[in-house]
Amino acid sequence: MNVIPLLFYIAATVAYIIYFVSRSHRTGRLATGALIAAAISHTFVIGMQTMQTGYLPIVSTTGAISTFVWLLALAYLYTELTTDERSMGVFITPLLSILQVLPAITSQVTTRPAILQNPLFTVHVSSLLFAYASFALACVIGVTYVLLFKEIKTKELGFFYARLPSLQVLDVMNVRAVTAGWIFLTIGIAVGWFWANQAASQTATDPRIQAMSLLDPKIFAATLCWVVYSFELAARRTIGWRGRRSAWLSTIGFTIVLLNFVPVGYFLTKSHDF
Repeated sequence: MNVIPLLFYIAATVAYIIYFVSRSHRTGRLATGALIAAAISHTFVIGMQTMQTGYLPIVSTTGAISTFVWLLALAYLYTELTTDERSMGVFITPLLSILQVLPAITSQVTTRPAILQNPLFTVHVSSLLFAYASFALACVIGVTYVLLFKEIKTKELGFFYARLPSLQVLDVMNVRAVTAGWIFLTIGIAVGWFWANQAASQTATDPRIQAMSLLDPKIFAATLCWVVYSFELAARRTIGWRGRRSAWLSTIGFTIVLLNFVPVGYFLTKSHDF
């Protein structure tokens, strides 16, 4: 079922690229329509999986990636429809398409182990996915900021200058996305810590519970991500790290998120191998 959203995401990617180059309003509307169709079909898939199992499909790494793609699509659509600014779609939709390939290849729903049948686990994972979707938006905004800044610095106003919002607007959008993501990340880590301690007292013999410490790559990467974004927000307030510096920190933070999602989530973690 995940193949259908993937096809719509790919169609949206092509349409946004054409729109970004041609600036055709008709193509822009088609791009938005394709992304809306992708989000609707993806909502249907996640809804069917939830009805099939009785819980959100966020147990496995593949399920979490699929839910992340869905949340990011919804978050971007909300941003686009409320600002009437489609330019960043050309940066968002390729990421959606690439990440959705994994759920499309392995579309089976993972059975939830008894240890994960706790509302705290759902809150923990959902909060982190909301945070990661916000950080993805911040990263894309940061990349567009750097591209526009370089064009303005060289005084060669053209391709990006004519297509992207102003530096000031991009900077404000970046800090809002980072702030929202940091709040959800903090909640997710706090709830995860509380849930892990609760689970350890109930199932102390489970090797995955025993591996839940800062030394586990999955937990270490999430903590490092929190440190990076905390520093970005603090540096913005205390030493005036705005604009380009903030954009680069957003990019570094989301790189850690992607590494935590795919190589760490699939191959390195021992505590989150469900």
